[in-house]
Amino acid sequence: FFQKQTRRNNRQIHKLSILKGARRKRNQASFEVKGFRLFDKVACKGEESFIFSRRSSGYFDVRKLDGTRISAGISYKKLRLLEKRRTYLTEIRKEAFPPLPEGRSLRA
Repeated sequence: FFQKQTRRNNRQIHKLSILKGARRKRNQASFEVKGFRLFDKVACKGEESFIFSRRSSGYFDVRKLDGTRISAGISYKKLRLLEKRRTYLTEIRKEAFPPLPEGRSLRA
């Protein structure tokens, strides 16, 4: 297993410069887009991966926890939600060490 802690609400809410007409423009994308949130675990192209960025159009940047990009922009229609986000993201990884020869151990 591999775990990684995510950030929690450290985003700037509005732009620093106010537009004409005294309007404050939001500095962030909407929290939930098409039912998906940042760092949700999704199935993409037959692999488990996480949403690392969202766009209001419904396209997402999907990556593994080590940063390997699965897709830079994939539609929400091609994603399937596996698990809602948590503070600690968990990813199952295959063998961490290569198989050892017969009669050998890690301590030898």
